Parts: sequence; C-alpha cells; structure tokens
Amino acid sequence: MPERLTEMLMDTWTPLIILWITVLPSIFMAPMNQSQVLPSGSSTGLKRLTEEQRVLNRSKRGWVWNQMFVLEEFSGPEPILVGRLHTDLDPGSSKIKYILSGDGAGTIFVINDKTGDIHAMKRLDREEKAEYTLTAQAVDRDTNKPLEPPSEFIIKVQDINDNAPEFVDGPYHATVPEMSVVGTFVTKVTATDADDPVYGNSAKLVYSILEGQPYFSIEPHTAIIKTALPNMDREAKEEYFVVIQAKDMGGHMGGLSGTTTVTITLTDVNDNPPKFAQSMYHFSVMEDVALGEPIGRVKANDLDIGENAKSSYDIIEGDGMDIFEITTDAQTQDGIIRVRKPLDFETKKSYTLKVEAANIHIDPRFISGGPFKDTATVKIVVEDADEPPVFSSPTYLLEVHENAAINSVIGQVTAHDPDVSSSPIRFSIDRHTDLERQFNINAEDGKITLATPLDRETNMWHNITIVATETRNHSQVSRVPVAIKVLDVNDNAPEFASEHEAFLCENGKPGQVIQIVSAVDKDDPKNGHYFLYSLLPEMVNNPNFTIKKNEGCRAPDRQIPSLLRPKPEVIHQVFIRLDRPT
Repeated sequence: MPERLTEMLMDTWTPLIILWITVLPSIFMAPMNQSQVLPSGSSTGLKRLTEEQRVLNRSKRGWVWNQMFVLEEFSGPEPILVGRLHTDLDPGSSKIKYILSGDGAGTIFVINDKTGDIHAMKRLDREEKAEYTLTAQAVDRDTNKPLEPPSEFIIKVQDINDNAPEFVDGPYHATVPEMSVVGTFVTKVTATDADDPVYGNSAKLVYSILEGQPYFSIEPHTAIIKTALPNMDREAKEEYFVVIQAKDMGGHMGGLSGTTTVTITLTDVNDNPPKFAQSMYHFSVMEDVALGEPIGRVKANDLDIGENAKSSYDIIEGDGMDIFEITTDAQTQDGIIRVRKPLDFETKKSYTLKVEAANIHIDPRFISGGPFKDTATVKIVVEDADEPPVFSSPTYLLEVHENAAINSVIGQVTAHDPDVSSSPIRFSIDRHTDLERQFNINAEDGKITLATPLDRETNMWHNITIVATETRNHSQVSRVPVAIKVLDVNDNAPEFASEHEAFLCENGKPGQVIQIVSAVDKDDPKNGHYFLYSLLPEMVNNPNFTIKKNEGCRAPDRQIPSLLRPKPEVIHQVFIRLDRPT
C-alpha cells in the first residue's frame, strides 16, 4: 500500500480499530453453548464472559460458533489477536489442548494451544479473500483424545476503504448534436470500487465534473452526462475535453477518488446556409468552344459538413439561360458552368447570368433561420476565334445542258469569313471528286465552268466538292458538296430495237399483221418521244403493204431514284399489215 495511504489509514482508523477489537467481538460473539470464542481484550472482559458462561451452561456439550472478524490491511509490531477459543471443560490446569485447521491454519492464523488465542500472522486483503473457514477442536493434552466434536467457524476479513474508484472503460468518447437544448443526454460513465459495497460507504460513489463546465453536467449518482448550455455551435468549437471524478465514501472528506476523461464532439446539423465566396464572377470563353465543355466554376461555401453542406446550383436569371447550364461537382461542391449551345462572337459578345446555390437537405428545426440559399452574378465574355469560311448554302444544285460550250459558266458558289478580320477566300475543286477534270472553278469568285464536253446519255449527274480556304490562314478550310445535273438535248436519232426479217404465206389475207417493229431513242425529251414510221420511198407506192403505229405499246419511262440515272429506253412498236392478197 502506498505510504500516503498507510499514514492516512493509521491516523484515521487506529482508534477505531482498537475500539473494534475490544468491543465488537463481545457484541457479535455472544456465547451459544458451553464452548465459545472469546475475543481479544482485557482480563476483566474474559472473567465477565466466564461468569456468563457459567450462567448459560447446558448439559449437552458441543461447539456452535459465530463469526470472527479481522480488520484488513492492519499490521503492527505484534500479530493481531483475532479471538479466543474456550471450553468449560478447561479447568485452567492446562489439560486442554486447542487445535485449529482449515483455511490458512498454521500460516495465516495461529492458535495458542493452551489459551485458545487465535492470531493473524499476516496482513490480510479483503479484496483477495473475504473470509476463511476453519475448524476448532479441543483434545486432551496427554492423550490427544477429542474432548468435544470438532466445530467449524468463519473468520471474516473486515473491509476498510483501501481501494480508489476506477473507470475501467475510460477514456470515453461521445457525441451530441450541436445546438442541442439543455439537458440533452450525452453519455454515461461507470466507475467500480473493489471495496465492500455492503459494509459502510467504502464503495458508495458520487460523480462530479472537474473540467468541462459550464458546458456539461453530470448526475452525481447515475453518472449520466448532459448538456448544460444551450445552442453550442460546432462551427465555433467542435470538441470538448471533460474530466469526470468518482469519489467513494459518498463523496465525503477522506474518501478516495478516481478520474477519467470524456472527449465530447459536437456533430453537425444544417444550421448554416451556403454563401458564395464573391458576389460577381467573370469568365471568358472562345466562341468555338465544344459543347459540354466547362468554362468556369463558382463556389458557395457552407460552414456545415457532410450532407448538410451539399448544395445544388441553378441558373435562375439572365440572357444566356438557354446557352449555358450549371451542374454540381459531387467531390468539391463547385458549380460547373458549361456551354450547351454554340456561341458566335459576331452575333453576341457577352452574357450575364444569375446563379443560385441552395442546400439539398434542410433541417426543419432551423427553417426559420433561412433561406438556406444564396445568389451570385456571372458575366461571360465571348472571345473571337479564327473560324473557317462559311458557304452561303450547305449544298448546291446546278443544271447544265449536255451541249454546253467549253469554258461556259454553269454556276457559282459563294463563301465568307465570319470573323471580324474577314479574310479573303480562295476556291478550289477537290479533284478526288472530279477525277476526269470536267469542271474548273475561278479561285476568286467561285464561278464553275465546263472543262470538257458533257454527254447526258453517258453520265447524267456529276457530284463534286468545292473547297474554300482563307488566304490569311490556310488551316481554316470549309467544304461544300455541289451536284451538277446534265440536261438533255435531242442529239440522237431513233434506232430500231433489233433487225427484222418477216415471212408471209402466199395465201395471206388482207389486213393480216405480218410484222411488228420497234424503235428506241437515247434522248429524253420532257414530253416524251413521238416517232413517225413510214415505208422506204421505193415502197411507198406498193399497194400490197401498209405500216401503222401501235398506240398502246409505248414503254413508260422508268423512275430513277439516284442522281446518276441510266439512259431511258423508249420503245415504240408498229404493225406492218397486209392490205391486199399477194
């Protein structure tokens, strides 16, 4: 035991111990039969007990013992007298021998076999062993024959306050929401005391706060910690270090104490709105920026943390609500502004937006402290980019007659530089689309001319690509498709579809059809073909044969879905009829 505790116990308990040793055994160990325990004390007390023994003498012999007590942690220059065994069979002539057996007999407890005095030879600790069970017997000293049956009794170690309270689960950590009302439960601590909880107040504990006031309080007997101040703000102070004391002896002077620490952390609630770091943001963006590309970030700071700090961003006003959009970066909680429609410096050079940041999760308890949102103005300046030339039309369709003269102009394309600098444009033909080099273009004005003769019956459509290039920056190039349709002229004579050879029987009848002939024409007039059939001049006056057009046998033109249409086959049939018998 530490020196300080020893001195304190000696000063406090020595008078009480002497009184206890002298008086208490006389009270608690009243004789119950002829054999008994006599407590340590004066000879007068012993004589008094002897007289009482004589008065209470019974004919039946036997041992019936009450408990003996010995004070724990007591030590002195001499062994401690615990009590005395005595039987009325002992006339005082030393013929009786007392024997002790059981727990600690001979080591911890030693009996004087003549007087029956029992002494404790060692300092005892109730927390190690609270009681000892022993057996007493009186025998004849000369013959060792039992004079009475053995009897069992108990020596109890009497507790003293020699153990301080301990917090076996400490140090503690606890949390409580910020802005909690007074009396909100935080946590509960528990201390234990190894002293006897039944005897005295050695294990009666009272709790108090040594550090942590005035923020927290503790219930003295239940050790429940509660908030003691209202509206504690996590953003002002997040963590509190509280020292709790447990003191025995009911908290009175002289009691032993133990301490533990409780680290109390205030958890966050959504009691703060988002706030933009600045009221005005300025960004610039090139007009040729790709759609969906971010052009800038805005940030609304929130003193809260976690879910309570999350905000959503929206564009609520401005002349670019349909041009720009804003989304939330889930990692940084920034508002990212992106382009959603193409920009044109030459059309509009700047935009002004009003953006709003609003908390996603609102705590109804603090709604009166709102609104939980903030706004800021965003100015966006569009910068000019060197853009490629722009054609006046996304596609061109030109028509030319197949008998057009070489170098004649068949059409024109136009383009301009949309930039403010307005660079001159030069035109050219992508020769991969005009391998036969049938067309040329004027590099300055975009006029397309014919380079080689055309034949509609060979190729009705020509598809070429015209390239426009800025003279100041050859990397700025645009392309446009040009479809050229070759128009028909009547430059082909009709032809018989096949060679014919007719046969006629000699008994042929007048009006009999003897041959049907057909003709085709490679041309394609707008109103269709109309052929005139006749017999050769040398047969015109022959009365035996006539020729007549078959009106119902014209083959219709086929519809051609593509630009490159094949030549139509137009067939006309006629009948050669026998008018007179041969």
